[in-house]
Amino acid sequence: MGSRAVVLGGGGPVGIAWESGLVAGLAQAGCDLAQADFTMGTSAGSFVGARLALGHDPKTLADPIIADRVPGDESRPRNAATSTSAAPPDLSKLMTLMAEAQSGTRNPAEVRAEIGAWAMSQPTMSEDAFIESFGRSFASLAESAWPERGYACTAVDAETGAFQLWTKDAGVGVVRAVASSCSVPGIYPPVTLKGRRYIDGGMRSSTNADMAAGHDLIVVVALRLGPPDAQAHRAPLASRSTPSGGGLGGALGDRIAKALDEEVETLQGGGSTVITITPDEASIAAFGANLMDFRRRPGAAKAGLAQGQAYAAQLAPFWS
Repeated sequence: MGSRAVVLGGGGPVGIAWESGLVAGLAQAGCDLAQADFTMGTSAGSFVGARLALGHDPKTLADPIIADRVPGDESRPRNAATSTSAAPPDLSKLMTLMAEAQSGTRNPAEVRAEIGAWAMSQPTMSEDAFIESFGRSFASLAESAWPERGYACTAVDAETGAFQLWTKDAGVGVVRAVASSCSVPGIYPPVTLKGRRYIDGGMRSSTNADMAAGHDLIVVVALRLGPPDAQAHRAPLASRSTPSGGGLGGALGDRIAKALDEEVETLQGGGSTVITITPDEASIAAFGANLMDFRRRPGAAKAGLAQGQAYAAQLAPFWS
């Protein structure tokens, strides 16, 4: 058997729930993604991937979310930006800059640096409070701990816009690395590592799947919500879905979808078999209009669980 990699994309707390359900459903039906040689996550995917790489049972990964009883409530940091009683933050500038970074009209790193500068200027909870609340799920780990299994997560330097792939060799702890990957600008504070501040790795790409190059089989899990005719790229298993209010749509959604296509083509061009799993219609319906809406987590996890159980038979010939 050749080397196997799993790439888990971003999608906020709702994405964490759906991916956890999907992974659990696949495992329950005989496809254990935790057995991958390499697991890489961006934003929400960094959290789910870290749990897998750290040895959490994939079959029960979604259980506490479905019960609306997330250990440590780690995906619900209490702050003005996420409180249900506070006005939601205005992320219109972030959306505009993200679209510009994906458009190719300017140097993407330059635009990401602008996103980082904006992120550092926004009123959010403190970095210490974010790390404390975020890290409860990993409370038993030493500050420098890193999974023994192959694992990486992504971030972006808030000052330079440079892309950062955190691996064991980077010499940072997994808790802060994952927190940096999940630091959505305008909602959570940039996270300090080695004297620099970092924001969500999704500012480069929602999946960054090209960073998994070199593996024989790569399973990419992406909360891609573009139009149906953009979903069926040339992968052995690509799910189709419709843009029924599940998150990023419009021009930005189209650019994110195009970026994923390009990443898949790059991987396939390097000789990898790439299997892409995106939300089915039931999952998208469960997401609602806001991927940061914590109330949607149980439903998203249940939908992911059902989708994983249904897809396992198709994935098994490649994964086993």
